[in-house]
Parts: sequence; structure tokens; C-alpha cells
Amino acid sequence: MAGPTTADRGERHKPKSGPPRPPRGRLRLRRPRLLVVTGVALLLLGAGTVWLLYGSQWLRVERVTTSGTGILTPAQVRAAAAVPVGAPLISVDTGVIEDRLRRKLPRIDSVEVTRSWPHTIGLKVTERRPVLIAENGKNGGKGGNPEGGTNAGKFVEIDAKGVRFATVQKAPRGVPRLELTPDRSGAAASLRRFGPDRLVREAVRVAGDLPPAVARDTRAVRVRSYDDVSVELSGGRTVAWGSGEKGDTKATTLTALMKAAPKARHFDVSVPTAPASSGS
Repeated sequence: MAGPTTADRGERHKPKSGPPRPPRGRLRLRRPRLLVVTGVALLLLGAGTVWLLYGSQWLRVERVTTSGTGILTPAQVRAAAAVPVGAPLISVDTGVIEDRLRRKLPRIDSVEVTRSWPHTIGLKVTERRPVLIAENGKNGGKGGNPEGGTNAGKFVEIDAKGVRFATVQKAPRGVPRLELTPDRSGAAASLRRFGPDRLVREAVRVAGDLPPAVARDTRAVRVRSYDDVSVELSGGRTVAWGSGEKGDTKATTLTALMKAAPKARHFDVSVPTAPASSGS
């Protein structure tokens, strides 16, 4: 078998075409230099960002806005928030401000503190709304002022969670009275067992379960014991509600009972499967 010809051997040793490769030593020098340059650039970028956020005058608190106020004034909310005007916007602890507002202004149910770049802190509040009113120091209205200070009002406002959050000199229009009247030995025992706070929450629960038309006509919610809650309506009409349990069923039953006996003076839905009316 014939071996490779001279021409074949020449083809094998012929240098390949293309650009020349740089020496390996030069590549080893370029890589560390690139890493150093990249590292320095990132370091400068980070330092510049930190200075921009914390050290410059461009991103500092210059304005505090409020929204959602009703009874409270924007000035009251801003004063209680104590936002550090002039501080770097990034350094403002929004959680601390939210806690401070809820602590200093119990009328606030919820609050959201937001940053609005480049210069603004926003305070968005939701105020509590009274569902019941009680005399201060009586009928579930603990003495003193829930909002602090020495000027306690005549009435205590109670919200849908049973929280006593403010005192006022004049009862809000359309808000029913809360009356805790444990005038029997059994009721007194209930008061000792459950405590006034639990009974207040039961009254709030009943007020929230009333049919809308009945709620608008309600003048007072009376609590004699945990399972003896009644409602006073306009015109001297009354509703025996019982405990706060099965509120939806009792509301439906009461609506049907009032339609069936529109001239009745007393309605009893304490046992919703056996309702009764009287005094027509």
C-alpha cells in the first residue's frame, strides 16, 4: 500500500489561516485588570448611591401629607406622627410612625405611612366609627379619656370591635346608647364571670347583626347578662334578642315577625325558631 505523498505531507504542516492568537501571558494580565476595574466601578456606584440617599440634600423629607381624616384634623395627625422633616427620606421608619399614631390617637383604626419620592411622607388614616355610645364611667363607658389628657367628655364612643376610643361632650346623632344593667343576682354573676368588656362586645355584636331598618330605629342596646340582651326602638317598642349567638337567623326572624305584626310593641327572637310578639 502506497504511503502519503510529498504533497500530502505538505498540507499537514501548512499553517492554519485566521488572526494570530495573543500570547497566553497577556490574557492572564488582562483578566485581573478587568476585575479590578469592575470592582472599583461597583464600589464607586455603591458609594454614590449611599451618599445620594443619606448624605445629599436632594432626597430629604420636606413635606408631610394626610388623607382620610374626618373628626381628626390633618394638623392633629401630623403633630402626633412627628415625622422628622429634614431627615433623609430613606431613613424614616414608617412602622414606628404608624405605631406612634395608633398609640397617641386611639380614634385611628388603621394607618398607612408611605414614602413618595423625592421629598414626601404620606399619612393615610382610617378613623374608627362609633356604633354605640355610653356614659363616661357608667354602662360600659370606663372613666377617663381614652385619647389621654384630663378633659374627659360626658360620653364614650365604642366602635364595631368593642373598643372605647374617644370621649365627646355630646352624643353623636343616630348612635344608640349602651346600657349595662345587671340588676338581678344572676345578671351580676354574669357580669363577674364574663367581665364588662365581654358584655360590651356582645352588645356591639348584637348592634351589628340588627336588620338595617331596625338598626336605624334603635335607641338603646341593654345588656342584663351574657344571654339577656334587648334592644329599645323608637316609640317604646322593644326586642328581646337573648345572647349574641345566631345573629343572622335572629335578624331574618325579626324582619318577618315585624311584617307579620306591624303594630306589636314587643318582639322576642331570643329563640329564633319560636319567635313571639305582643302588645299590639
